[in-house]
Amino acid sequence: MVRTLAKHIGKYRTASILSVLSVLGEAGMDILIPFVMAKLIDQGISRGDLGAVYRYGLMMLLCAVMALVFGIAGGRFASRASSGFASNLRDAMYVSIQNYSFSNIDKYSTAGLITRLTTDVTNVQNAYQMMIRMMMRSPAMLILALCMTISISPRLSLIFLGAAAFLGCALTFILKHATSAFSRVFVKYDDLNSSVQENVTGIRVVKSFVREDYEIGRFNAAIEEIYRLFVRAESFIVCNFPVMMLTVYTCIIAISWNGAHEIVAGRLTTGELTSLFSYTMNILISLMFLSMAFVMISMSLASGRRIAEVLNEIPSVRSPKDPVMEVKDGSVDFCNVSFSYGKRRVPVDWDNPEAVKRYHEKQKLKEAVRQGKMTVQEAEKLDPDIRGTGWEKKYVLRDIDLHIRSGETIGILGGTGSSKTSLVSLIPRLYDTSEGEVKVGGRNVREYDLTVLRDAVGMVLQKNTLFSGTIYENLRWGNENATDEECRGACVLACADDFISSFPAGYNTRIEQGGTNVSGGQRQRLCIARALLKKPKILILDDSTSAVDTATDASIRKAFREKIPDTTKFIISQRISGVKDADRILVLDEGTISGFGTHEELLKTNEIYRSVAEAQAESGGDFDHAPGKEA
Repeated sequence: MVRTLAKHIGKYRTASILSVLSVLGEAGMDILIPFVMAKLIDQGISRGDLGAVYRYGLMMLLCAVMALVFGIAGGRFASRASSGFASNLRDAMYVSIQNYSFSNIDKYSTAGLITRLTTDVTNVQNAYQMMIRMMMRSPAMLILALCMTISISPRLSLIFLGAAAFLGCALTFILKHATSAFSRVFVKYDDLNSSVQENVTGIRVVKSFVREDYEIGRFNAAIEEIYRLFVRAESFIVCNFPVMMLTVYTCIIAISWNGAHEIVAGRLTTGELTSLFSYTMNILISLMFLSMAFVMISMSLASGRRIAEVLNEIPSVRSPKDPVMEVKDGSVDFCNVSFSYGKRRVPVDWDNPEAVKRYHEKQKLKEAVRQGKMTVQEAEKLDPDIRGTGWEKKYVLRDIDLHIRSGETIGILGGTGSSKTSLVSLIPRLYDTSEGEVKVGGRNVREYDLTVLRDAVGMVLQKNTLFSGTIYENLRWGNENATDEECRGACVLACADDFISSFPAGYNTRIEQGGTNVSGGQRQRLCIARALLKKPKILILDDSTSAVDTATDASIRKAFREKIPDTTKFIISQRISGVKDADRILVLDEGTISGFGTHEELLKTNEIYRSVAEAQAESGGDFDHAPGKEA
């Protein structure tokens, strides 16, 4: 973790070093002042030498001014270094997230990533500033003050060594327990932010169902849990100050008592005892600041691990070393493709005696391996699945074998959960196949440079997302160099030009965050136009016309046939009317191919397609409401 974070200090390493040097200079000046003060008392005041008083007084003043200058410089350099470090971390995390594949993104919640980019980085920033200031100044002060006390009175210096040892043990105990508590706090922060994000995003639904009290209750429960965990964490932290004060007062009493005896015995002068008291405060204040730094570090350790987790996450989908830099055409081949999002835990069927028996046998084998009574290899001879017990890979697509020519229009029909989106997500490598291969333009998609491949694929996802800005700015996400005429041409194809022209500001109309000031159908057509501006070889519409009327849907499909005949088009729909004019139609059922052919062929050969067509002809319903399908 430390190595991962440290390499992002970057150009602020110089400021960090200058801060440390300034802090050490400040510590040196602070240590000299009690030493000079002892000389002033013993050689000036005690002897009545006014010249010595002026001389040593001027030296003390000079040390104080130098300490001030070093302190100001150290603070400025530390602020610059810590702020720059935080900026670098946020930038590196953001870049890492942008390079994630969908499978990487699936590991984190949106709220969790936001917490890491904000709260966690701020914690690390504060801890870093504390480290290059207090964690440098305090040990330096501690070591130098101890050296000075040893030179003045080796016997009395043992008091400081004992105090430091006691305080070190106490801080170790506090740090260990506080770090564990703070780790749980930041996990709950993710849950809290997720709740807030979900509520604010869906505030219209909350109000329409009059669920404000319920959402307030959820929020209160979340903050109550954070309160409880913080109280537990702080209960360890608050022990720091009482332990610190106990150590301080014990040292003062011990030095006063033993120092008086040393003066009476003639082994210590008044000036030296005065300087010892100053060094006592220097040492104990250093220990206090050191303990505060440890507290800050204990809070930041959990944050640092969470940041390092994001930075060390390796994108599961990356460009190869020598990538193909051109997509020849829009042909697509699925060659015996199976796909799984990961493994899932298999529940035990407790009503099945055989299953229960196998479960207990596996547990006995695993326990024997844990106790060292047998090796894993020996256990595998008795049960080959011992390593993966309780888990299985769940395939959402199985044995998909399809060959699509460039320029074809392919309709995809299937019920909810039939993995239509999963299938088309394999084409631009949003996910990689678990088995088999996907080819685009005759080449395996894993051979292409990711940017080249995805530039050749225009994809309009189920969830249509627009960003705050003008309509022109949103359209140019598809092609940042697109002219106004090209933007209008794409909107004409997507049947969006009419409603855009009706706005007072036309294409300069500002879209609010999330596209809340346009309707669902308008949002879908803008997203289609945005994808068309890429001039893709493959266009994927994932149920992207569900919010437009049937006539507009037909107009969009007609425009596609006439204006972009060379583009391969995948149209996912729940409605037969949305795909019946396609060159071929793919019917998916629970991740497998149920049928593949033209509208007329499927009416004759595919029972699922025929029943859906008949049901929709009668009721205008969609795939999920066909006879024999769950509603």
